[in-house]
Amino acid sequence: MSNYLISVRKKPSLTSIKARLAHVSNYLIETDRLDTTCDQVNEEWIDDFRDWAFEVPVVSTAGKVLGDRSAGTVEGSVRALSAAINHANGRGDTPYAAAFQAKKPDEVSETPAYRADVAKLAEMFNYCLRPPRSAGMSDKAYDRQLAYREALLRFLRVSVATWCRPDAAYDVSTAPERRQWYPDIRALALNQRGRPQTKKYRPVVPVAHQFAEQLKAAPVGFYVGPKSIRTAFEAMQHELSLPRDGETGQKLIRRSIAKLARSRLGEALWVEGQMMLGHRVHSKTSDIYAAFEAGYLTNALAVTEQIINEIEAKAPGAFRRDVTGLKIIHGGRNA
Repeated sequence: MSNYLISVRKKPSLTSIKARLAHVSNYLIETDRLDTTCDQVNEEWIDDFRDWAFEVPVVSTAGKVLGDRSAGTVEGSVRALSAAINHANGRGDTPYAAAFQAKKPDEVSETPAYRADVAKLAEMFNYCLRPPRSAGMSDKAYDRQLAYREALLRFLRVSVATWCRPDAAYDVSTAPERRQWYPDIRALALNQRGRPQTKKYRPVVPVAHQFAEQLKAAPVGFYVGPKSIRTAFEAMQHELSLPRDGETGQKLIRRSIAKLARSRLGEALWVEGQMMLGHRVHSKTSDIYAAFEAGYLTNALAVTEQIINEIEAKAPGAFRRDVTGLKIIHGGRNA
């Protein structure tokens, strides 16, 4: 597995691969199977691993139990182990390729059914913008609450405006050298310069005028910021009584915007929605004749701006910067 990790060290998915193989390493240690060889890993061995993995809960870096491990997560480890064994076989380190099959994603993954409507999305923004203030709370203490939720607020903005996956939201940057933000044409390349595209394609998308103003005013660098929003997002889920058991999570925003947009665009124009989501990739051959531009997605952009306006009406300051009575905080300090 170590040799395989070295071979994929330049892949964008390296962190995920390491985490998946770490579960396999833990299994080998905890079940006293460190002497296992590649040719011994067959379907029966994998079934034993699956049984063990399902009993190991997901735990945060702080040691908090977050919930049960999903079938999709377990199968991700199986898939990574298969790739590692096949890599070893290709190097000549083992005489056989993987003697087991990972289950297909659609066999183990259930697509969450819950989608947030505009009213619920507005609640999320209000959670960030207007945290409850207890009697006697000082301005300094209240500012700390706002600062704690600032990264979450920015994540919500990016996710609503671009329909992107959570990992792409974290990567959005205004730094010129990354060649992502093009203010003159209001376009955002979700895949930064130098990062190879993966199966989870990151498109170039048009930017809603409401979000463009936020990007223009933001400090140069990562828009969401370096801190993880995981804890803040979980606290918001609890406070707003959002469904759990895999129904929500950070991808909820992307799924919800896609549903809202699809009903407004209609099936004839949904191809624009598929391109916003990165599910439909424009042809490289066609680009030779007519280069793709984010400006072609005019209908998807119009729908996005419409949804943002509706959120703004219920949560003033969600995107607008001139709302009175709100403190705009960057990095925990009032701007």
